[in-house]
Amino acid sequence: MKPFNRKLLSRWVLTAVALVFPVLVNATTQVNIGVQPATQPIYIAKAAGFLKPIEEKHDVSFVLHSFSYGAPENQALAAGALDLASAGMGPAIVAAARLPAQLLGITILEQTAIIVPADSTISSVADLKGKKIAYPGKGAQQYPLLVKALSDAGLTIRDIKLFKTKGSDVTQLVSQNDVDAGITWDPHVSKALASGNTKVLLKAETILPLKSGHYIGNGFYGRTEFIETNGPLVQDIMIALVKAIELIQADPEKAISMWSEEIGFPRDVIAFSLNEKISVYDRDVVPGSDTITTYTRFLKDAGILMEDDTPKVNATFAEKALAN
Repeated sequence: MKPFNRKLLSRWVLTAVALVFPVLVNATTQVNIGVQPATQPIYIAKAAGFLKPIEEKHDVSFVLHSFSYGAPENQALAAGALDLASAGMGPAIVAAARLPAQLLGITILEQTAIIVPADSTISSVADLKGKKIAYPGKGAQQYPLLVKALSDAGLTIRDIKLFKTKGSDVTQLVSQNDVDAGITWDPHVSKALASGNTKVLLKAETILPLKSGHYIGNGFYGRTEFIETNGPLVQDIMIALVKAIELIQADPEKAISMWSEEIGFPRDVIAFSLNEKISVYDRDVVPGSDTITTYTRFLKDAGILMEDDTPKVNATFAEKALAN
C-alpha cells in the first residue's frame, strides 16, 4: 500500500471546495437594492459616482432591482432577495412595521396629487361630489389621502364613485376624460401635467403636511439583519444619498440629465416635477419620531396598519449622514 500523501489530499480538498463553492473564492459580495422607476436619489448617487467608492471600500457590488410599486418590492425584501429598498412611504412604513426591517430615512417629500382634466370645471375638492375618481387601491397611501381630502371638504368616500386601477393608469384615464379626477404619485403626476392634458386640484402638502411643510413621499429602508451586520456600509450609503440630494438642489439640470439617462423618462417631465415641486428634496432625511408617529396614526386610521403595528425606525444613520 502506498503511503498516505497529506499534501495530495489537501490539494484535492481545496480543488473540491473551489468547484463546489466557486462564489466564495475571491468573490465580491452583491448588495441588492430595490428601486422604482421614479426620481429617487439613489439613481443620482449611482450616476454621480458616489456609490463606486463605497463598493471598493467594502468589496461589494450594488445591484439595483426595479419594481413598479411597493408591494412586490416588500415581498422581495421579506424573501431576502433584497437587502435595502427605496419606495413610497406607505410601503416603507408597512415593511418597517410588519417585516424584520427598519426605516432608515425619508428621501423625497410630496409626490402625490389629485389631478383633473385640463378643461375640467372642477375647482375644489367639494366639486368632486358625485364624480368618478381613479385611485390605486385601498392598500395604497393615496387612498387615505383622498379620504382625508374629502373629509376636509365635508364629504365622505360614499359621496364619490371610486374607480380602482394601476397608479400608472390613473393619469391616462384623467387625461382622456374617462374619469373626473384621479390621485396617484410621481412621476405619473408630472408626466400627465407636462403633457398639458391635466392640472393639479390638490397637492399632498395641503392634505397632510408632515415634514418642512410637505407630505413625506419616499422612504429608504432595509432588512434588520443586513443593517446590523453591515453598519459601516449602510452609513456610507446614507451619506451618499444626502450627497445626491445636495447635488439635486445645487445643480438640478445635471440631476435631470442623470435621471433621464437612468430611468428613461423625458427631461421635460423630470424638469416639471422639480420646477413645480411635485417631488421635493431636502437633505434632512432624518425620520423624526413626531413625523413617523403622526404618519403611522394616519395609516392606522385608514386600516393600512393594524393598531398593534409599530414601525421600527433607525434614525442613527440619517443623523450621522446629515452631520457629515
